[in-house]
Amino acid sequence: MKTAVTPVTPADLLAKYDVPSPRYTSYPTVPFWDEKPLTEARWKLHVQQAFRKTNRKDGISLYLHLPFCEKLCTYCGCNKRITKNHGVEEPYMVALLQEWEQYLALFDEKPRITELHLGGGTPTFFSAQNLKTMLEKLLEKTEVTPDAAFSVEVHPNATNAEQLQVLYDLGFRRLSVGIQDFDPRVQFVINRIQTFAKTKEIFDVARAIGYTSINGDIIYGLPLQTADSVRHTIEKVKELRPERIAFYSYAHVPWKSKAQRRYSDEDLPAPEVKRGLYELGRTMLEDAGYIETGMDHFALPEDELCIATDNGKLHRNFMGYTARHTELLIGLGASSISDTGTAFMQNVKEVEAYEAAVHTGHLPILKGHELTGEDMLLRTHIQNLMCRDYTSWSEDELPYFVDALVRLQPLAEDGLVDYSNHDIQVLPAGKPFLRNIAMCLDARLWASQPTTPVFSKSV
Repeated sequence: MKTAVTPVTPADLLAKYDVPSPRYTSYPTVPFWDEKPLTEARWKLHVQQAFRKTNRKDGISLYLHLPFCEKLCTYCGCNKRITKNHGVEEPYMVALLQEWEQYLALFDEKPRITELHLGGGTPTFFSAQNLKTMLEKLLEKTEVTPDAAFSVEVHPNATNAEQLQVLYDLGFRRLSVGIQDFDPRVQFVINRIQTFAKTKEIFDVARAIGYTSINGDIIYGLPLQTADSVRHTIEKVKELRPERIAFYSYAHVPWKSKAQRRYSDEDLPAPEVKRGLYELGRTMLEDAGYIETGMDHFALPEDELCIATDNGKLHRNFMGYTARHTELLIGLGASSISDTGTAFMQNVKEVEAYEAAVHTGHLPILKGHELTGEDMLLRTHIQNLMCRDYTSWSEDELPYFVDALVRLQPLAEDGLVDYSNHDIQVLPAGKPFLRNIAMCLDARLWASQPTTPVFSKSV
């Protein structure tokens, strides 16, 4: 329905909607998973059902969490282990491969791998030889599909040509290069000193080897960051010309990541300034030929992510946005999250506890969630909003959206969405507020409002 729009300023919208909200890489989001434990037997049943249903048709996705870093980047809220002791590599590899063997034992045919992603931490903390050994053993009992997408996150200061060549020889064609900001003042306060020359060296080496898609990660809203530093960073990134750019909002979660207490709230850009940094960056990227895809992501028109957006096939999962969708995503390693389409499971987070759990011969389950029918329905529609800016439902499904439609009314009055009893359309002004729009459909969040900090701000 067309709702009368009340004139509001950008500052008004920020004051109203810059609230803590999930990033919706899943639904339900992790804090709202059921408290009842997911048994190993039940989880294995979900895995087997998803595998038998989809392996031959779509294949499966694998995510490997490699949590080690030599230095602490104080902005980072990821699960990581800071150490210069590379003796940790081999025990962790052994545990990860043992975990994979437990999954292989559940399958009645070779798994067809269509997507493989190495995340961290810093995956290139591992030596070239250890990466080769680990991945060869991981893949030896699988079939890699002809169109498989293998990708790895890299830190330029901890990556070399030998590692990139080994990964390329194993089928990797995508890199995600952490950049964040090239301003030395910002780099100092977030403890990530990284020169443009070193970053360019990784781009040049990767392209010489044959990598066909490179993503550059940039963060806005970092401490001490200004319009000049964002402008300078994006100008330098334009020289590198990555095929994709993730232009993320800094997630300030000091209650979760103690390293973020190195600086104070006063060092962070004010909300209206932070939003201005994004608008500046988005304008510069679009002027350079990049197209906004999903939330916080940009791609060149010929990139697979952009093509998937145009074809309505963009997908979002625990690894972020992807151009392909598999029902079964298996996460290996400490803190990894797996998804069968009907259930979620997260591994034990602490490295030693993870390794010990695997060595008992059991999957290292920390917690899990079996999706209800309502969960699966709402998940589909939240996914549609996050990937396609639109969703619609049938008359039979309308009862699930009655409360959501009431919550959408203020957003419609502010010109962020159009909606009816059967659909929601995100308007251009609503793109920066996708998380707020998705929240309107989040029945579990509204049924159990958190009393302590859980999520970063939405804008």
